[in-house]
Amino acid sequence: MNLEESIEIAVQGCDAELYDIVTTKEHDRNIFRIYVTAPDGISLDKCAEISRMISPILDIEEPMHGNYNLEVSSPGIERKLKKPQHYKASVGENVRVKDFNKDIVKGKLTFADENEIKVSTDHGEEIISYDEISAASTYYEW
Repeated sequence: MNLEESIEIAVQGCDAELYDIVTTKEHDRNIFRIYVTAPDGISLDKCAEISRMISPILDIEEPMHGNYNLEVSSPGIERKLKKPQHYKASVGENVRVKDFNKDIVKGKLTFADENEIKVSTDHGEEIISYDEISAASTYYEW
């Protein structure tokens, strides 16, 4: 079992789902960030509970060399879409999709399966396969 699988089991044990794991560096600090979701939302207490469950796992399987900060949070209303399940869970939301030519498609995500997505734009419906996408995220019209 790898580290991600161990984390996923711990998160599920807290009645939540693992959304993504991101490692980054901010202001000379290493950050190991875990994004989680739940049908009834993610509270600060739920993040603390998940953090307590994950910490012993990270003590055994250190995710980053040296010191790091563990952060557990919701992916937020505007979140990156990386996996087919991210897209499937976001059907009905506004998305911004960039392809490898740096062209951007913005609109409502109307369909997602294991191979492609459909986005309804002002110019019609765009069908985009996952292998054409360089980056994608949901966005909220403020």
